[in-house]
Amino acid sequence: MIPTLAVAQDRRPSHCIALADASPQMTFVHRANWQQPVAQDTVRLTYVDHAMFLIQTAGGLNAVTDYVGYTGDIDLIPDVVTMNHAHSSHWTSVPDPAIPHVLEGWKHGGAADHHLDLGEMLVRNVPTDIRSRFGGGVEKDGNSIFVFEVAGLCIGHLGHLHHEPDAAQYAALGRLDVVMAAVDGGLSLDTPTMMRVLKRLKSSVVIPMHWFGRISLNSFLAGMGDEFDVVEPDSSFIEISARSLPRRPTVMVLRPAYYNPPVE
Repeated sequence: MIPTLAVAQDRRPSHCIALADASPQMTFVHRANWQQPVAQDTVRLTYVDHAMFLIQTAGGLNAVTDYVGYTGDIDLIPDVVTMNHAHSSHWTSVPDPAIPHVLEGWKHGGAADHHLDLGEMLVRNVPTDIRSRFGGGVEKDGNSIFVFEVAGLCIGHLGHLHHEPDAAQYAALGRLDVVMAAVDGGLSLDTPTMMRVLKRLKSSVVIPMHWFGRISLNSFLAGMGDEFDVVEPDSSFIEISARSLPRRPTVMVLRPAYYNPPVE
């Protein structure tokens, strides 16, 4: 069931497609604990693991990306989960039936087409192709880039992206303020191609995901340093709003962590 508060709230319009100039008064993002209430017109992003993020809103909505069925030892039933099936670490075949909205990023015999309006948050997808799991071919529309329009922000999760988006896909994405991007160096996109994608998107905040050690991560950070600041806050959490977007595009390296509270 969608939280009552979230249903009652109107969504602050975003500018994903209608581009808007960044305000020079915007200040830097800051960290927060995921358990605290989320401020108005603010989104909390928690890097859980691999390609999985928890997105929380002021109205009480919880969305999880590339959901594998487990976010930690917490009593949390997300309102919406998104999944991609390039690898088993990006989806589950048995999501909790209590989850109201389970959005698969693929569709057998066609392209997934999601446009889920939860009042405070709009979730949509842009399909992309992936390398076939059964040989050297291509699975058309096997991945989805999911976009979350909330609190006046456009937040994109590239999923298990295997190719640079074409012109139509870039246009469908629009202006992404925040983007989560796989920087594994080749399991998804190779590092030079991923950097080219992100520099074209020109997002204010890039959050690396799907990295398995410092080698691929450092290579990515070094390549982005000419156009992006790099910040490593030693945290799994940030809170961000349209007013707090950094003045210069920034790569924000969050530390993935399942939530496992101490046993009392």
